[in-house]
Amino acid sequence: MKIKYNRYMDEAINSIVSEGRYRTFANITRSCGNYPHATLYRDDGTEQQITVWCSNDYLGMGQNDTILTSIKETLDSVGAGSGGTRNISGTTKQHVMLESEIAALHQKQAALLFTSGYVANDATLSTLSKIIPDLVMLSDENNHASMIEGIRHGGSAKMIFKHNDMVDLEEKLRTLGPEKNKIIVFESVYSMDGNIAKIEQICDLADKYNALTYIDEVHAVGMYGETGAGVAEQVKQMNRIDIIEGTLAKAFGLMGGYIAGDKVMIDAIRSYAPGFIFTTSIPPSIAAGARTSITHLKGSSLERDRMHQSVSIIKEKLIQRQLPVIRSNSHIIPIMVGDPVLTKKVTDQLLNDFNIYVQPINYPTVPKGTERLRITVSPLHTLSDINHLVDSLDKIWKEMNIARAA
Repeated sequence: MKIKYNRYMDEAINSIVSEGRYRTFANITRSCGNYPHATLYRDDGTEQQITVWCSNDYLGMGQNDTILTSIKETLDSVGAGSGGTRNISGTTKQHVMLESEIAALHQKQAALLFTSGYVANDATLSTLSKIIPDLVMLSDENNHASMIEGIRHGGSAKMIFKHNDMVDLEEKLRTLGPEKNKIIVFESVYSMDGNIAKIEQICDLADKYNALTYIDEVHAVGMYGETGAGVAEQVKQMNRIDIIEGTLAKAFGLMGGYIAGDKVMIDAIRSYAPGFIFTTSIPPSIAAGARTSITHLKGSSLERDRMHQSVSIIKEKLIQRQLPVIRSNSHIIPIMVGDPVLTKKVTDQLLNDFNIYVQPINYPTVPKGTERLRITVSPLHTLSDINHLVDSLDKIWKEMNIARAA
């Protein structure tokens, strides 16, 4: 009788296969010291040397010798796992020091670690809804799934404002009035289009209508600002943000997520968020490595300067070939295709014919009809790597007769 349950699973999978958005995992292994190059292990047992062009290890810090040494020394000193939740034996010196470092980075009183950026958003936003009575969440329509889920799980009222539209946001704030409890929830860098939020204008509206501000800086920490604290630091608005959420898994090269803010705010989330309370803490070695990474990038702009320089070079080359790049001022380089099957064909050919690995971006990550490639450039990609990528894309666009930019 239970065979019918497998039928439901088959139907669900066949549905996304028929839409051309079934996702396959690339079995790749990076070679330490040789990033962004890696080995692809195919199902037939063969191996292929590839160049990775879609990693979130934006600055290659996962390969940094100082960070690797920190991880190894901590692993040898204290062992592998943390041993429990933060409440039950899982708070170590490494966790405490990392939270202190994060708080200092964002010039906040306190910080709190989570196992991922997704969990940080989900746990924090849902918990805020339970702590603050009669709360309304004002959420940018392009916010990440983790933010959307956090708001939904909290069960508070929500209002969606048009992406980066300050007129629409103010109109909604005006209808609520200054006395209503409310939080404006937004990202600094929107990772699928590369747009950057109007942080100062949002803070001005928050002040005018007495709203809290919650910013997701996951695609910006380590990448922007004098010390790598993010776009809010770069535009000198960090002190106006009430809660800053970030990740250790992108520019910092490790794993984990966090929030930073006033001590009482962080203490309340620590005390009430199930996603924090009931989860084993990250390994001490990872915490130590993350702290080393943050410290390094606070004092060194070399990695992000090289990355931004390479981003400018590749954007210019892609635009010269009239490839349909979505324009932005960030490091994200989306190339529009607009069809899930065609997007997969492009990425398959990049991999099979040119040894270039780029993962197709399809629904539900982006709306249907806006399927795309999402290119990320590290400071370790060479000019030769860049030229090879641009030439390969240009050839594929010609062969497949894909629409170019006007």
